[in-house]
Amino acid sequence: MRSRNFKVLALSGCILLLGFSTTLAAAPSKGRPYYEKRGEVVWEVPTEEQVIALSFDDGPDPEDTPEILDLLKQYDVKATFFIIGNKAEMYPDLVKREADEGHELANHTYKHLYFNRKVSEHRFKDELRKTQDAIYNASGQRPHLFRPPGGYYNETLVRIARKEGFTVVMWSWHQNTMDWNTPGVSKITSTVLDNARNGDIVLFHDYVEGQTQTIAALKKILPELKNRGYRFVTISELLSYSKLSPVKQGDPLK
Repeated sequence: MRSRNFKVLALSGCILLLGFSTTLAAAPSKGRPYYEKRGEVVWEVPTEEQVIALSFDDGPDPEDTPEILDLLKQYDVKATFFIIGNKAEMYPDLVKREADEGHELANHTYKHLYFNRKVSEHRFKDELRKTQDAIYNASGQRPHLFRPPGGYYNETLVRIARKEGFTVVMWSWHQNTMDWNTPGVSKITSTVLDNARNGDIVLFHDYVEGQTQTIAALKKILPELKNRGYRFVTISELLSYSKLSPVKQGDPLK
């Protein structure tokens, strides 16, 4: 088994709404419908178009990411990679390859920072900006999508992320593959194929602790979804199908 130096937090498939300190001032938590209606946080994009967005968190990884990129290229699939900043610094060639092959690059903090505890506003901004710099230095691109590690968020995080120029993106709750926990290739595969809907955002990881099962699952998932007529799009492309326009910064809360 490979030695790994990152841990991924277990999720039950639901998003937790937890407050920051006023180092990141505590803010009232609001549920998914509030943010979704305002277009401030995205879980999926309901549409009549048969499109689906694959996303990969926690990379790049020198072992798993190249194999995943090879598979995506084989099936002509474009995906969105939520990148850890310090890993982008370690493996800039992989970040550049992702960009060169037409995939979307997105921000996932610099050190996989969880926001389920007290985090200063300064540190949050620093995590975002250092990751932006790392991705830019590797690829020449500055992402505009942000996914908080573990799916932890609250109003303060959303406000700051928007002010920094990001759209906050989660994933379809029925498309949480839990691949980080190596539940079995068949479980990962069935989660995606049995629940596939137009406009889904699927959660994978291109880094897991131990031996990945994601690559074996993708070998089954990609051809089957293509056979069903799905088109694979980046998350930004998927957002173009949304009928909602994000509330502008400074608009009154409703």
